[in-house]
Amino acid sequence: MPKVLLINGSPHPNGCTARALKEMIPVFESQGIEAELIHIGNKDIRGCISCNTCSKTGKCVFNDAVNETAAKFEQADGLVIGSPVYYGSPNGTALAFMDRLFYSTPFSKVNKVGAAVVSCRRGGNTASFDVLNKYFTISGMPVASANYWNQVHGFTAEDVEKDLEGLCTMRNLARSMSYLIHALAAAKDACGALEFEKGPFTSFPDGK
Repeated sequence: MPKVLLINGSPHPNGCTARALKEMIPVFESQGIEAELIHIGNKDIRGCISCNTCSKTGKCVFNDAVNETAAKFEQADGLVIGSPVYYGSPNGTALAFMDRLFYSTPFSKVNKVGAAVVSCRRGGNTASFDVLNKYFTISGMPVASANYWNQVHGFTAEDVEKDLEGLCTMRNLARSMSYLIHALAAAKDACGALEFEKGPFTSFPDGK
């Protein structure tokens, strides 16, 4: 059975971001896709220190929720990252988690389906949405979209309940992800796995 990981980057296990993500789970299940919600927003997750230990060991030097999730991510067919807006950007824990998860994992992420979900009281959603989507577009991951930007509004989970358009967007996002996951699996069976050319690594260490 295909599987999707939903990452709650908010410190609140039952807040606005969690409410948005939970709206997606029944849709995934109705489409024959297993969904696992992982709460990392209340964990002590520090940022990447660029030590490159992961290039030798295949995992991050900090053995925390990043390494725990990495094994599940390798087997998953899709990943949803959800974050609240802090000062017009995703919150620091979510960003530290994503930086290290994507940088430290050696396995291919090509054709795993990605989606970002953001929540805010009022503003900053689209800027945060843009930041989170870049993890996918640098990794060969198709980005799922819905009928509007993947966002909900509210200060509490109860507020999000009133954002009927936002909740509808979450359900449509889950439908879109499910369709892409099934379609990509069919394409792989018919055409084989997508392979990228190994291109040059542009760098100018001589300063010229």
